[in-house]
Amino acid sequence: MNDLPNKPAAIKPAAVEAAQAATTLAESGKQVERSTRQVSADTNSQVQLAADRTLLAAERTYAAWVRTALAALASGIGARALLQDIVPLWLAKATASVLVVFAGFCVVAAVWRHLWQPVPPPVTDVRPVPRMVLLPMNAFLLLVAVAALVGIWVG
Repeated sequence: MNDLPNKPAAIKPAAVEAAQAATTLAESGKQVERSTRQVSADTNSQVQLAADRTLLAAERTYAAWVRTALAALASGIGARALLQDIVPLWLAKATASVLVVFAGFCVVAAVWRHLWQPVPPPVTDVRPVPRMVLLPMNAFLLLVAVAALVGIWVG
């Protein structure tokens, strides 16, 4: 019978422990909620930065196409001028023409690749190159390539 009075006393520490465990669990739940909000904010920031990098990578690729076109155009004009006294004139003109036509191809490929993407570009904080600047500039470069091609064969 001595065990009976001890049982209610033993139940009290268990109840206190259960209450402390419930408090600890509640605090842990609040910490998880705060961490989730922080992870969500960090994830949104990372997604935004990834979208910015994607846009900037696309513009670097466009710039590489245009740079290649300008190099091919200059090489074509230079090949005509340098090779005309070394090889037969038709070969100098053909070599120059191939380089200038390649330059025109690069200009068209740059615009096509930059404007018609299979996946829509992500929403970013970075402003892309406006189409109203992109199209006239590339049209002018294509016109220069055509003029160079005419100059190679006529001039």
